[in-house]
Amino acid sequence: MIGKISGIVDYKGLDHVLIDVRGVGYIVYCSDRVMATIPPIGQAVALYTDLLVREDLMQLFGFSTLVEKEWHRLLTGVQGIGPKASLAILGTLGPEGVSRAIALEDWSAIARAKGVGPKTAQKAILELKGKAPSVMAMTGTEATVSDDVIEAEPAPKPRAAPPKVSSAQPEALSALQNLGYSPSDAAGAVAQALNDTPDLDTSQLIRAALKLLAPKG
Repeated sequence: MIGKISGIVDYKGLDHVLIDVRGVGYIVYCSDRVMATIPPIGQAVALYTDLLVREDLMQLFGFSTLVEKEWHRLLTGVQGIGPKASLAILGTLGPEGVSRAIALEDWSAIARAKGVGPKTAQKAILELKGKAPSVMAMTGTEATVSDDVIEAEPAPKPRAAPPKVSSAQPEALSALQNLGYSPSDAAGAVAQALNDTPDLDTSQLIRAALKLLAPKG
C-alpha cells in the first residue's frame, strides 16, 4: 500500500498530477480542490494517497489531508460511488463540507456533486452517518514534503495551500461527549453550528453546540 507520496511535480493535467519520486513517475488523480493547491512543475509536493488495485487497473488517488483520505475511503465503500464520484463529492464540498453534510443528513449537498444522483446521495447518508463523529474528530494533518526531496528550482512563496482544519471541531466533539452526549448527537450539533457560523473557536463552538442540544420548550 502506498500511503503517501513526496516528490517533484513533473506534469499537471486537469484531474491528475505526475510526481517524480527519485526518477520514478507516479500518476496521482486528485479532486479539483487538491489540484488547485498543486505547485508549478519542478517544485516539491506531498500528498496522502489511496491505491486502487483491480485485475486490469492500478490507480493512485491523492489527498491534502488524512481527513480527506478517510472520507474517500468511506465514500467509495458505498455502492454506486466509485473513485471518480468520490473525488467529485470532495471537490464540491471539501472534506469538512462532507463531514457536515453527512452529520446533518443533508443528502442534497452530496447530490450537488457531478455524477451523484439523489438516491446514491441518500444511500451515502444512510450508510455513513454513523461514521461522521469519528472522522470529524480526526485532526486535519496535512501531507508534508520529505527533507530529501530536492526541487528543480526555488519554490515561490506564498503558494496556494489547502485550508487548515481547525482543532476546534475535534476538541468540541470531545468536550460534548465528555458531558454525556452521544457521538452522533455531538457531531450533528457541531456540524450545524459550523454550518451556521464557520469560523468559531473551540469555546464558541461548544457553546453554540450546547444551545442546539438544549431541550426545546
